[in-house]
Amino acid sequence: MKRNVIGIILIISMTAALAVGCSGKEESGNRTGDTTGEENTAGITFMAPDWAIPTEDQLKAFTDETGIEVVVNEVGWDDIRDKLVTAAAGGQAVADVVEVDWSWVGEFYAADWLEPLEVSDEVKADMPTLETFTKDGNVLAIPYANDYRLSYYNTKQYEDAGISKEPQTWDEVYQNCKTLKEKGVCEYPFALPLNAEEKTSTYLMWLAYTMNGIVFNDDGTLNKDSVLAALKYEENLIKDELVDPADKTSSGMDVYKRILSGSANFLTGPTSFVSKSTNKDECSVIGEITPILVPGKDAKATVTMALPEALGVTKFSENKDEAKKFIEWYTSADMQEKLNETNTAIPTRNSVLKKLIGDGKIQNAGAMMEAAELIASPFPDGIPAYYSEMSNSIYNAVNKMALGEMTADEAYEEMEAKVAGLAAE
Repeated sequence: MKRNVIGIILIISMTAALAVGCSGKEESGNRTGDTTGEENTAGITFMAPDWAIPTEDQLKAFTDETGIEVVVNEVGWDDIRDKLVTAAAGGQAVADVVEVDWSWVGEFYAADWLEPLEVSDEVKADMPTLETFTKDGNVLAIPYANDYRLSYYNTKQYEDAGISKEPQTWDEVYQNCKTLKEKGVCEYPFALPLNAEEKTSTYLMWLAYTMNGIVFNDDGTLNKDSVLAALKYEENLIKDELVDPADKTSSGMDVYKRILSGSANFLTGPTSFVSKSTNKDECSVIGEITPILVPGKDAKATVTMALPEALGVTKFSENKDEAKKFIEWYTSADMQEKLNETNTAIPTRNSVLKKLIGDGKIQNAGAMMEAAELIASPFPDGIPAYYSEMSNSIYNAVNKMALGEMTADEAYEEMEAKVAGLAAE
């Protein structure tokens, strides 16, 4: 009887081992290049979300050119950071090349999880968003998808309300929104994320940045004059009912999309809304939305904030040279043009963006090119390692203000105390 029990245990153990092995294969993602099961003599692994995955033909062209095969691991954006952190904590490479969001840079640099990359002065001049991925002079990742702030407004609604000029300042935007509401043209003209989420934090940052040219002091603390002025601007929009009450609890993307239906007149948001505004499946007011430079305090803003995505080489990679060649290929001018066509990625090279706009491949571009030349970072010393905690404190305070639980002054005091504490650590 004892021998039978042992036999059963062994069978169960073997079955479990097989199950784990099969599960591991499923999580490893899709493999391109050599699919025979034999070990690659020259190959890398690439972990990224679905929108960053090149086509099979593009990957084959890279392999044919370099002899480097690519194993693709398509992972949801929200899971990439957690997987990288878990692997790095154990001294392992989650992949050779990995997605790097702009908000992760400080944390990854502090933990020494990314390999510094060499970038020529020519590329730096053509790719302003590199600044976002640079810490202490070290380039930690190369941006592949641009996402900087543009403003958008519905020109037909302006005409219907008798407003003849494009807004130049934030004050003009505010007054025009009041006119639109008073004349019954648009009930809630200003699209403003206010929910307790990341987009609420970043909106406050770029509002303060474009309004006053500063968000953080050199020591990492909040600049009171600038941030408080931006908070009070948002508070007044809410009090005057220029913002849809639903914006307080809706996702940031749903708030942005109000301009595509005409329920909002004005938006400062992602560059992706250039293409969304001409897509009949997404926009019901095609031909009415114009992308413009972000307003400023006394005239148009002289800076705009970018929230790009990039590719980096993990510190524990055993194929660093091959990984760097892949990133160089992926972010080249030729590939940026191709990835715009196949993946709708906005180029991070201004030269490529200018070409696509000139060729008419990006339609209704408006001030898109002009704004790309104004990209700058509001962080004096790059993205801080505590960015996630800081953002959490900012969006929670803004949400409390939106819900009437705090005034703008009280919201500022709450976030300032947290940010000051984080900066001092």
